[in-house]
Amino acid sequence: MPTVDLTINGKAVSVDVEDRTLLVHVLRENLNLTGTHVGCDTSQCGACVVHVDGRAVKSCTMLAGQAAGCDVTTIEGIANGDELHPMQAAFRDNHGLQCGYCTPGMIMSSIDIVNRYGGKLDETTVRHELEGNICRCTGYHNIVKSVLDAAGRMKVSQAAE
Repeated sequence: MPTVDLTINGKAVSVDVEDRTLLVHVLRENLNLTGTHVGCDTSQCGACVVHVDGRAVKSCTMLAGQAAGCDVTTIEGIANGDELHPMQAAFRDNHGLQCGYCTPGMIMSSIDIVNRYGGKLDETTVRHELEGNICRCTGYHNIVKSVLDAAGRMKVSQAAE
């Protein structure tokens, strides 16, 4: 079995995997990072979104070998100790979650959206960008509200860095 070397949430990791192993399965089964969910296995729902080299990727469509040498961030890696990431805090404060199954993927996708658009976000853009993430519990209103709120928070926290 080939060994895949990558960085997960800031830590160097080496994992022996079969060539056909998906990144989502390495995260969940080999590394016990179960915040990344498997919702559909067909790249339709977005529950498995992680960041690979800073970009949102559906980890159910990426082979672990394709992530070799990459920097992967999961939902477990975005908080700063006990301090939630601004997106996590906004989802909490705006009731942007219900059952929570889609939430990690929604948050990871939403961080990517804010990083790409910065302050040039509006409701229509957020709704369009989140089309690849499915939530079966909500009408998306509070999710969109959370993303727009977090965009302001992230701008403030990025300016402070």
